[in-house]
This record gives sequence, C-alpha cells and structure tokens, in this order.
Amino acid sequence: MVFKITPKQQTKINALVRKACCNCYKGNCLLLDDSGETKCVQLISRYGIYCNYFLKAVLPAEKELYTEILWQNGING
Repeated sequence: MVFKITPKQQTKINALVRKACCNCYKGNCLLLDDSGETKCVQLISRYGIYCNYFLKAVLPAEKELYTEILWQNGING
C-alpha cells in the first residue's frame, strides 16, 4: 500500500530522510546499493511513501506527521 502525501508533507519527509534515515547517504540508499549509487526512493517520491524502511522505522519518530499521514490515508492507527 502506498501512503499518499501532500507537497507540504513531502518537504517535511525529505528533511526527515536526510536527518534520520541511517540508510540515506548523500541522497543515495544504502539498502538499494548494488555496487553502484542508487538514489533514495523516498527523496525522489513526490506523491507518496514508497520506502517501507522509512515508513516503519523512521516516520513513527515524528508522531504528529505520522498520525496525520495515517489519518488522511484512512488508517486510524
């Protein structure tokens, strides 16, 4: 399931990825690195959350943003 996000949320998410995601290094994703640089999927995503690691491990640390995104996507958790 892809969680839809707004442009305002995208700005916050990109800052959070750069600040808190241990797999993001210089805009590249270490998890997707297969002997070459691979752009971070979440940093290039404009309309949704496509990175499961970010969704499950990084985003919950920002409770307000996390709750806002869950609610707007119809999840009451």
